[in-house]
Amino acid sequence: MPDNNGFDNEKYLIEQSHEILNRVQRFNDKLYLEFGGKIMFDYHASRVLPGFDPNVKMRLLQKLKDKIDVILCIYAGDIERKKVRADFGITYDADALKSIDDFKEWDIDITAVVITRFTNQPSAKAFKNKLERRGVKVYTHNFTKGYPTDIDLIVSDEGYGSNDYIQTTKPIVIVTGPGPGSGKLATCLGQLYHDYKRGIKAGYAKFETFPIWNLPLSKKVNIAYEAATVDLKDVNLIDSHHLEAYNETTVNYNRDIEAFPLLKKIIEKITSEESFYKSPTDMGVNRAGFGIIDDNVVQEASHQEIIRRFFRCAVEYAMGFVDKDILERSELIMKKIDGKPEDRKVVIPSRKAAEEAKLHGKGNEGIFCGAALELKGGTIITGKNSPLMHAGSSLILNATKHLANLPDNLHLIPENVISSLTFLKKEVLLGKVISLDVEETLIALSISAISNPAAQMAVEFLKELRNCEVHLTHIPTPGDEAGLRKLGVNLTSDPNFSSRSLFIS
Repeated sequence: MPDNNGFDNEKYLIEQSHEILNRVQRFNDKLYLEFGGKIMFDYHASRVLPGFDPNVKMRLLQKLKDKIDVILCIYAGDIERKKVRADFGITYDADALKSIDDFKEWDIDITAVVITRFTNQPSAKAFKNKLERRGVKVYTHNFTKGYPTDIDLIVSDEGYGSNDYIQTTKPIVIVTGPGPGSGKLATCLGQLYHDYKRGIKAGYAKFETFPIWNLPLSKKVNIAYEAATVDLKDVNLIDSHHLEAYNETTVNYNRDIEAFPLLKKIIEKITSEESFYKSPTDMGVNRAGFGIIDDNVVQEASHQEIIRRFFRCAVEYAMGFVDKDILERSELIMKKIDGKPEDRKVVIPSRKAAEEAKLHGKGNEGIFCGAALELKGGTIITGKNSPLMHAGSSLILNATKHLANLPDNLHLIPENVISSLTFLKKEVLLGKVISLDVEETLIALSISAISNPAAQMAVEFLKELRNCEVHLTHIPTPGDEAGLRKLGVNLTSDPNFSSRSLFIS
């Protein structure tokens, strides 16, 4: 696994802070900055731009913290249907709570939370109550009347004016939220409307890391954005508005390009003057492209991310989360980069491990699973399932033994500990499956470390697995997925089920 960096965080921070400060000065020291994507824990960016700090945007905000207010938006419908953030496995409302805590850890307070398109949904009301009883200022905004066709109604007291004005005091207002469709843009424009009524000539800009506007469409880092948003059907395009205005080729995505003429008219209606924005690229402040220092490293990392996204899409299709057309789009993106699932180094070894399990008859329920992990030095470790262990569990134990220079035949978890756990699962909790998943194995390993120095060494090496590549031949069970997520590995799997049972865990 290559250890080369393709991105310079410090160069990026200098460029990015300079660009934002320039933009706020252009708008009389009041700018609403819509943050697309993730402010914190941007693991997609760190995977496609090796060297990118997943929290570098928070470092940027901390650098500007005396100049910023933060508004966090969340769509009431996402709360109601319990939409989940895939990388953390938590719902959007839980992610909003986590974001408030995370901002505090960076010494930045959330000025207000806005629940958008609120129509008294029960779950959204409960979320509002929870926040308010913990001292968080909460606003509820309705769907904007007239949107998207009736600009006169949109920009009126019945449209943007019908929602409460959010009091802010700093020159830069960061507007963020979990996932797309959270209502960030409507909140920004509503605030612009209220400000102009108060004689404050504020402005709007957008901070969207991907696609990278000053890189060609064909660059894999931009194609990886299409792979990451395949369910949204985002497509990267040449920004036709920018090309017409400046005769300069830049890249944006279809939704922003399509929405720009309407957005420009709304801003001009609010401000009663012609906007200096000639294109959606003009509206952006992102400088990520200027932080790239090794294009070859970024190209290869992006190639691998596209393959990871393909595996995720195939699994989501198998589980019924997405339709056939989404999987077909993902397959087309793979063809665009001439990519194959086997380009991912851990795929073939994991499948060979499953074949070995079948050869030795060490499966579970007659299903034979394999797993493979690529260590930072490039060494491939494998694991396979057995009546007592999931493949992922065997993999983690084998990897830590390798890192600690322990013999393969050494048992890190004593037989009596495994027997006690399997007895608990089968006889006490009446479980149908007694083999240990990754989460259970990690707990058993930590217990064993109390009396077993080898297990203690293995525990200490677990942190070396962070950001390593892992592939399973079968869809991970909830316990496998939770354990591997906590270890911080980059996980993919084949779209096969690990059990004949329809209900798992």
